[in-house]
Parts: sequence; C-alpha cells; structure tokens
Amino acid sequence: MELTQQRTAQGVAYTQPPGLFRRLGAIDWLYALALVAGALFALNRYGAYMDIYEKGILILSAPTFTWLGWQWKPVRWLMALLAVLSLSAIWMYAGSLEMANTRFFLKYMLSSQSAILWMSTLFFLSTLFYWGGLLTRSDFGSAIGSKLCWAAVVLGFTGMLVRWYESYLVGADVGHIPVSNLYEVFILFCMITALFYLYYEQRYATRQLGAFVLLVISAAVGFLLWYTVSRDAAEIQPLVPALQSWWMKIHVPANFIGYGTFALAAMVGTAYLCKSHGILADRLPALELLDDVMYKAIAVGFAFFTIATILGGLWAAEAWGGYWSWDPKETWALIVWLNYAAWLHMRLMKGLRGQIAAWWALVGLLVTTFAFLGVNMFLSGLHSYGQL
Repeated sequence: MELTQQRTAQGVAYTQPPGLFRRLGAIDWLYALALVAGALFALNRYGAYMDIYEKGILILSAPTFTWLGWQWKPVRWLMALLAVLSLSAIWMYAGSLEMANTRFFLKYMLSSQSAILWMSTLFFLSTLFYWGGLLTRSDFGSAIGSKLCWAAVVLGFTGMLVRWYESYLVGADVGHIPVSNLYEVFILFCMITALFYLYYEQRYATRQLGAFVLLVISAAVGFLLWYTVSRDAAEIQPLVPALQSWWMKIHVPANFIGYGTFALAAMVGTAYLCKSHGILADRLPALELLDDVMYKAIAVGFAFFTIATILGGLWAAEAWGGYWSWDPKETWALIVWLNYAAWLHMRLMKGLRGQIAAWWALVGLLVTTFAFLGVNMFLSGLHSYGQL
C-alpha cells in the first residue's frame, strides 16, 4: 500500500490514502452502471446465440472493465468512443457488406480495413513525433506523439470490433472474434503494447520512452502492411475446426498481453542501455525509473503468459486429446516462459538490476519473436494456422 506524506507541526506524517470505494464519485458509478446495462442488453439480445462459456465471459467483462475504468480513467472515454464508432459502423452497414463501398464514412474511415490503415498511419506518425520531441527536447512534439498514439489505439480497436461484425456478415458460420490468424493477432499485439505503454506514460509522467516503444509497434505495423499486401491477409476466412472453440477468446488475448508487455520491457531495456552508455543520457528518465518499468512490464507479462499457457493446455486437451504434445509452438512457448521465469527469479532472489537485466530483456524479445513468428516461418506443427 502506498503512503502519502503530510507535513505537520511535529514533522512529516505518513497517512494511508482512502480506499478505492471511498474515492469513487457519481461519474464512477454511472460508468459502472452503463457497463452493466450494456452487458445485460447484449445478454438479452444475443444470449440465444451464445454458449454457457461465452455468457460467462460477457457477464465477467462488466466488473472487469468497471475496475479498469476506476483504476485508470482514460479507459472510460476509450470505451465510450469505441462504442460510438463501432455501433455507428454497424448501423451504416445495415446488414450488408456492400455498404462499405457506397457509404463515405464506411469506405474511408470505419470499415475494418480503413480503420486499420488509419491505425497504421497514426502509429508511424506517432513514432516520428515522439522521436522529434526526444531529440529536440520538445514537450510539444512528445505530446502530439502521445495524442497520435491514442488515436491509433481508438481506430485499431474500432477496426477489430467492426471486423468482428463483418465476419458475421460474410456468413453466420464464418463469424468469429478477430484473433484467429497472423493478420488479426498483429493488430492485437500493437493495441496491447500501445495501451500498456500509455498507462506507464501517465503513471510515471514521462513521454521520453514513447520514442523507443513505438519503434517496436511501428515494426509490427510494417510487417502487418507487408503481410496484408503480399498475402491478401485482410480477407476474412472461416475458422479451421480446431479454432472453433470458446478457448480462443481467452487464450489468445492472454498470450498477447504477455507478448506485448515483453516487447515493452525490451524497448525500455534498450532505453536503459542507451542512457547507461551516455546516449541521450540527459533526455531519458532516471535509470531507477527505467528499471522499475522494465520489471513491472515483465512481471505483468509473465503472469498473463502463465495463464495463457495453462489455458492452452486445457484447449489442447479438448482439441487434440492431450495437454502437451511437444509441438514446436508449445516447446517455444515453454522456452519463453522459462526465460522470463529465470529473469524474475534472478530479480527477486539475487537482486538482478542494471545492464545485465536490460540486455536479458532485449534478448528475451528475440526469443519471444521466434516463438511468435519464427515457428510459423521455419517449423510446422499443430499450431500452423498463420504461416507466412
């Protein structure tokens, strides 16, 4: 529990901040009420099309996002914007994919492909402004970079939500959550990495790290655009039988929270190495702050990656009859898990800090990238659903 300082006549007194519920106001409760009402409406309207697991996920989403919105205020307006934009797109479609070619805002802004192209452009621009702000010591440039990053997040999530609806317009038996192939999970990776960075940006009141973190996001966007053009990857495809499971809705997002935070930690580690070698040393945050962000990102990522690995085993038992088969994807997921387990063990037991921790986090990104992409490129197995 964090303590706050108060100066008194006798010196400095430490007081415990009020609990979460004591800090809540009318707007907080209205936000929670809106989420509960939306979940109940969706359950009443579409519950007949859901199985028991999907209903459970929907019901649990209300308290989960309520808690997130209470802890981090920007989540509120983000969800409100996503609701307005995605529901507007659904209304404009009027039940037909053909509307995407005839309605201006669908064609150039809110259809999934248009929104994702805007996301890509905004991430590239955000990277440029973050770097411009860092190199010129311009708070204005970094502030613009932050706003562009937020705009990219809004349009990226809008694109994913609209793509989810579009998949059902393609066919009732085709519709699925958009986390099923390499194209869709690369978008998810960009969104998660950016959101976690924006949280730490506000939490630590520093924008200097944006220049580094946006590099890995821009690299992912560059791959996404290449993959889209060369493989026509944006086309919505039916799910293969093994992916037609509710497990996908929780296993894949948990996995990519791990991937996103590991990538974030690696780029913070890069900033740490730059500062410790005198590169941009007077423009980057203190080494202690960089070390703290790196540690917290890896800790969060490791927790979610562990959950994802357990869920993957349960899914494998249902799909293939066994919890573990030493499939290349499973083997490399285990290697990633062991790498970060060792990092955290050395941190907590041996006090791992400094350049060794930063280099390890950076090498960890290479290991994670091979587990994410390299397995698809060079190996084959039961998980070969998004080959290059």
